[in-house]
Parts: sequence; structure tokens; C-alpha cells
Amino acid sequence: MPPNAQVLDIHTVRPQRVLLLSWEYPPVMVGGLGRHVHALSVALAAAGHDVTVVTRHADGAALTEYVDGVRVVRAPEDPVRFPLATGSLLAWTMAFNHTLLRTALRAAGSGGYDVVHAHDWLVAHTAVTLADHLDLPLVTTIHATEAGRHQGWLPDETNRAIHSVEHWLAHESDRVIVCSGYMRDEVSGLFSLPAGRVTVVPNGVDDRAWRARPHAVASARRRYAGAGPLIGYAGRLVYEKGVQHLVGAVPRLRDRHPGLRVLIAGDGPYRAQLQEQADRLRLEQTVRFVGFLNETQLPAVLGATDATVVPSLYEPFGMIALEAAAAGAPLAVSATGGLAEIIEPGVTGVTFPHSDPDALAGAVDTLIGDEYFARRVARQARSMVTERYGWSSIAARTGSVYADAAHTRSPERTGITRPQVVIPDGNLLALAG
Repeated sequence: MPPNAQVLDIHTVRPQRVLLLSWEYPPVMVGGLGRHVHALSVALAAAGHDVTVVTRHADGAALTEYVDGVRVVRAPEDPVRFPLATGSLLAWTMAFNHTLLRTALRAAGSGGYDVVHAHDWLVAHTAVTLADHLDLPLVTTIHATEAGRHQGWLPDETNRAIHSVEHWLAHESDRVIVCSGYMRDEVSGLFSLPAGRVTVVPNGVDDRAWRARPHAVASARRRYAGAGPLIGYAGRLVYEKGVQHLVGAVPRLRDRHPGLRVLIAGDGPYRAQLQEQADRLRLEQTVRFVGFLNETQLPAVLGATDATVVPSLYEPFGMIALEAAAAGAPLAVSATGGLAEIIEPGVTGVTFPHSDPDALAGAVDTLIGDEYFARRVARQARSMVTERYGWSSIAARTGSVYADAAHTRSPERTGITRPQVVIPDGNLLALAG
């Protein structure tokens, strides 16, 4: 039986009462997860589902409010505080789950729910406890894995602990949602999940929100472009995003295209190393780090580029590729993970092997050296986004997973079976495959 064969027809699903858990939700936006959860919850509400999001509090935000048809309940931080940093991440996560669980229980007390939907391992303890306490099916979206982020290796105790939480959460869930076929294979193999437990529901994008007005695009062009082409990158500045290979490719591109400018938007722990790399290569006049751009600025900047590059080493889906396509940017992406499922070479963009600056430079050169080709693939990519990745379709498919989870509860959720997490030596992704 195919992996998704048990999922119900999306047109027969009745409205569900959904209790959704996420560590990110506006105004708390750390990465793409927050945008995903916000857009999904709004689309689910628009489709008739009763949606409550329980999430982290932020200064100045209301503890409870209704926004865009969604009830948002925020968990205030406890007086015992832990910094949200790599070295204390596990301690912070446990403290966060204590206040998140109390807040979720209070939210659940005001009305019955049909399903708990968790997003990633940072809400695992709340999700499992809440689903057990309320006797509800648990659906989890795994956006990425710790092993995947580290190319199959778990180098220290923190990484191994996160992997074990992911394993536990996956087995406690009645259904697991992933964003691509690549992630389905990775999650199924890493966590030894039964056939049919993992369902692919791609991420969505509001293409209208990413279409900047022409005057905004022209303004971004004047601000950031030089006398030559403008190359863009947007995303977190972490090792697995591969920005180091983009920077490494710039000298070759600059030699071929005088006046070239490269704009790197985003922030993260790898930023200082990337800036040092650019300095070593004497790229101060070519590469510009502009930090985080807001939802108004970024579409205009992407739309102004002659090519937007997504050079990831590991990419479960590749949300920025959809957003850049919706903004009208010609795309050059690494042929890895979900990116390889989104971009068809020569049709909706160009691809290159990850971790290869020469191949990256060649792919970008294909776009900026042939404006007609670049604009043609950009138009086709924008049409592809509209046709395949609208949020109403994503919400319908998610609703079918909710209904399916209620019909086929996992026996492991009884608490009798607790699969042990065994972390072998070596590359977990290779061993899983």
C-alpha cells in the first residue's frame, strides 16, 4: 500500500477543533517555522476549522487574542529564566514546555478539541502530555531533523538528546507530516516508523504577499545594485545553508561580470565567519550583509535580483525558493532535499550540486548571462507556485491528516510500548538509507 493511501478524501473531511502548538508565532519569528504555522492556522480557520494556537509570549503581545480567525494563546515566561542559546537550549526548552503545558491545559479547559498538532521537537513534552491527558490524536509536523541538520552526524550530547526527543515524538504521534518526499524517506528511516504513518504535505506560500509593487522593486534595485548584476540570498546564516559556498563563488562571478553585487539578507551564528571569509577574499565592495529584512522589504529585494541563490547543504523543503519564485526572482538552487523536488532544471530555475562553488558560479552565470532565459524560468516558477502551493490546498490536505489520525490511533500512544532510541556510530542518514 502506498505511504499515503489511508489519508481520507480532503473533500469529505468535517471541520476539526485543532489545538496547535508552536514555539514560533507572530510576533515571535525566528525562522520559516513561524511563517508556516501562522499561514497554516489562518488557512485552516478560513476552511472552517476551529483553531487555537498555543505559543510563546513576546513583550507587548496580548496573552490571548483572536487574529485572522485564529485564537492565539501565549505562554508567559516563568520567573526562573534560561537564556535561549545553544549551550542552554535543552534547559530553556524544558522550562518553556512547563509554561507552555500549563497554558495549553487552560486553553483546552474552555472547549473540547479533536486533535493536537505539534510543530517540531521544541514542543514535544507539551504535545505528548497534552494528547495523553485529553485522550486526543496527536499529529506532528517535523520540519527538519537534528541528524539532517548535521549531515547525518550527532557530534555531541546536545545533538544526541535532540535526536532522541525527535524519535520519541515521532513514535508518540498518530500521524507525522513532512514537507517533501525527501523528508518522508529521511524521517521514516531515521525513526523506523511504520509504513503509512508519515504523510507528505508541502509547505505553502501566499504568492500575492510576495509580489512587491514595481516601484518598491525599482527602489530596492537602486539601493543595492551596482553597475552589473544583483545576486541575492535570504535566510538564516548557519553552516547547513551553504552561504559559504556562495561567497566562495563570488570572485569567479565578479571576474565575468564587472559591477556585480551580492546581497546577503538574514542573520545567524555563522554571520561573523561569513564576513571574515568575504574580507579574506577582498569582497568588501561586492558582498553586502544587510541583516534581517521584514515582510515588506524582502519581497522587493528578491524581485530586484537577477538571480536568487539557495545554496543549502541540507534543505527539507526550501521555503525561500517558493517565496523568491513568487517574488519573481530567477532561481539557482542546490540539488538537494526538497529543493530538488521544487525546481525543475531549465524549466523553473537552474540547479547545481551542493558544496561546489564552481558549479554554483556556473549555474548563476547561466541566469545572469541570458536575461531572456532567466525571465522565462522566473515566470514559469511563479506560475508553479500559484498552481501547486496555495495555502487553501495545504490546509485541506492537513485537515485530511487530522481526520485520518482520529480513525487510526497508534497503539504506541497507550504508553505500553516505549521504543528505545539507539544511536549507532557513524552517519545516521547513510545507515537509515
